[in-house]
Amino acid sequence: MLSMQDKSNRAPLSFIEKVGYGVGDMASNFYMGFFNIFLLYYYLDVWGISPAGAATMFLVTKIIDAISDPTMGLIADRTETKWGKYRPYILWMAIPYALLGYLLFLGPDLSQTGKLIFAYVSYSLVMLAYTSINVPYSALLAVISPTSEERTKATQYRFIFASLGTLVIGASAKPLVDLLGGGNELLGFRLTIILFAVLSLILFFFTFISTKERIRPVKHNTSVKEDLNVLRKNTSWIILAVSSILIVVGLVARISSTAFYTKYNMLFGDEKVLWWMDHTTLIITCGFVGQLFGALITPSLLKFFEKRRLMIFMNLLFAVSIFMTHFIPNDQYLPTLILYSAGIFSFGVIITLLFSMYTDCSEYGEWISGHNSAGLTVSASMFSLKFGSAVGSAIPGYILGWGGFVKDQPQTEMALEGINMSWNIVPAIFFLLSALLMIFYKLDGETMKSVEQQLLERRGETTQS
Repeated sequence: MLSMQDKSNRAPLSFIEKVGYGVGDMASNFYMGFFNIFLLYYYLDVWGISPAGAATMFLVTKIIDAISDPTMGLIADRTETKWGKYRPYILWMAIPYALLGYLLFLGPDLSQTGKLIFAYVSYSLVMLAYTSINVPYSALLAVISPTSEERTKATQYRFIFASLGTLVIGASAKPLVDLLGGGNELLGFRLTIILFAVLSLILFFFTFISTKERIRPVKHNTSVKEDLNVLRKNTSWIILAVSSILIVVGLVARISSTAFYTKYNMLFGDEKVLWWMDHTTLIITCGFVGQLFGALITPSLLKFFEKRRLMIFMNLLFAVSIFMTHFIPNDQYLPTLILYSAGIFSFGVIITLLFSMYTDCSEYGEWISGHNSAGLTVSASMFSLKFGSAVGSAIPGYILGWGGFVKDQPQTEMALEGINMSWNIVPAIFFLLSALLMIFYKLDGETMKSVEQQLLERRGETTQS
């Protein structure tokens, strides 16, 4: 029989707590969304780093993340404080996270070599801060409630606010750069990131204050080797981790190429087409409106479709929408905007499913091993986001370098074809590969119901308020 404490912990999460958890990812996306959309453009077209140099930097720095992400997961799993295992890092790392985001866009006047060194250092530091705050934040989802239904609701709020965060970036970042910079894009980016740094700081503090860790696993006394062996046996986690990398590579290759595609292939300038938005801002904004709608509709879709099948279908939808834009003439803005938005809509469903499935993998890992390693398990999600973002930015960078891209100049046919490949062909291939890989994912609804019930029985003596 469940105790009063167990019944309390299984009660539905309050609206405030779901919002509080959700805005943590809005804070993260004020940065990650900004980086994914504009960092390649900033490095190449504003600050003046060479395409190949920037692309190589994105890839080389991921060596650090390959070590730091699982390490942060292992550290968080072994943390014991009065606030829990994971919440304290949201408080401790918020200020360093905000400051390092500003450093990334400081844009000092250096030689080409100096700029590359500064980019290596500043990008590595901000990604370390992102790891230190977001691995624990993602792991918090696994202990915020013992029931899958409430965690799915928290996941929905997370990605509603994540989508709102990227929507705010898409709709306002470029206009803010133009406004605050007064024609100086370098200054505009520097001042704009200050605004989003302050907003991120406030939202992270609210997440810390409003959330609670309800599942308190027994003290983590297993070795690192044992934890890694559990992951190695968790086939669905491996499939999900690889699939999520493919997804993020495809997404970032798409959105990081958007500003180049609209400026150089579609030949749209800074003229306003709707309210304060130019062609680039409008297409990015409409895409993220689609992502928000996708996150909102995901719970309704799950009433009719199992997670794995829905994930496969949405990856295929995104791939098809991208392939279709390849055949639209460059002067046809409206159909391009519609297909772009349809693709990002499907990503809204994909990303909501993805993190819900990571917590399923975490529970399955606890079921087969007897101990909770949520931090290590979800560190794969953070690595996939960062590694996928880096590769998704590096591929267009190398393609632009191969095509002979020169900033603020009419581009050669080869350079234009490189931008077209980066925006239309490459992303579609990655989403298609992800759809094929997800066929082998094994944790269906019936399996997870059985796992959850057995875990609830095991936790009867260790769950506390």
